[in-house]
Amino acid sequence: MIKVRNLSKSIEKQKILDDINLDVAEGEILAVMGESGAGKTVFLQHLIGLMQPDSGRIEIAGRNIVGLPERELLGIRKNIGYLFQAGALYDFMNVFENLAFPLKEHTDLNREEITARVQKALTEVGLSDAAEKFPNQLSGGMNKRAALARAVILGSRILLCDEPTSGLDPERSRDISDLIDRLSRKYNSTTVITSHDIENSFRIADRLAIIQDGKIIAVGHRDELESSKNSAVRGFLLK
Repeated sequence: MIKVRNLSKSIEKQKILDDINLDVAEGEILAVMGESGAGKTVFLQHLIGLMQPDSGRIEIAGRNIVGLPERELLGIRKNIGYLFQAGALYDFMNVFENLAFPLKEHTDLNREEITARVQKALTEVGLSDAAEKFPNQLSGGMNKRAALARAVILGSRILLCDEPTSGLDPERSRDISDLIDRLSRKYNSTTVITSHDIENSFRIADRLAIIQDGKIIAVGHRDELESSKNSAVRGFLLK
C-alpha cells in the first residue's frame, strides 16, 4: 500500500530524513519509533504530501505522490486519515461539527446521512454524549478520540497517527492505542503510527521501525527488535 524509496529531506541545511526505505503492507499497523527530533513527524507529513522531499519516491497504492500538483494531492488525501499530535480540532466548531465538516466538503451525503455517519463515529470512539461539546471542554483523551473519529470518518484506506499517546497518562495512552488498533482492524486500514511510546507500540503494531537521526536503523517484529545486537536499537528500547 505504501512504498518509500530513498527518501531524503533537509531543512535549513540540516538533514532530517536520510535515504529512507520502508514498505507498509495493506492492512498493516506499522509503528515508527524514535526519540524527539529523530524525524518521525517530518516522515509522516511526507506520506500525505504536506511536505515534499529533496529526493526519493513515495508510492501510495502504486502512485508516486512526490511532485504532484495540489489538486491531485487533494484527491489522494481523501483516502488518508491523519491524526495530528495535538488533535487539531477546529476550536470554533463543536465535536459534531468537526466530524461533519469533512463529510460536507468531500461527499454528497445529505443532512440525515451525515448525522447518522457522525453519530456512528462518535459511538465507535466512546463519545456519543459529547457531540455538542467544544474542544476546550474536552479532556486530553476525549480530544484524541474526537480527532481520531474525524480522521476515519471518510472511510480512509490509510490512517496516519502522529504521536497519538503524547500528553496522555498511561491509562489513557493504552485506551487510545487500543482504539486505533480496533478501528484499524475493523476497517482494514493501513496504519502508520509515529511514537516514542515503546510499550503501546509493541502491543498493537504488526511491525515496528526505529528511526534515529533521520535514518531507519531497524525494522521488524517485536521479537526481532528485542533480540537485535545493534547497540543503537538496544539503547533505544532500554530507555
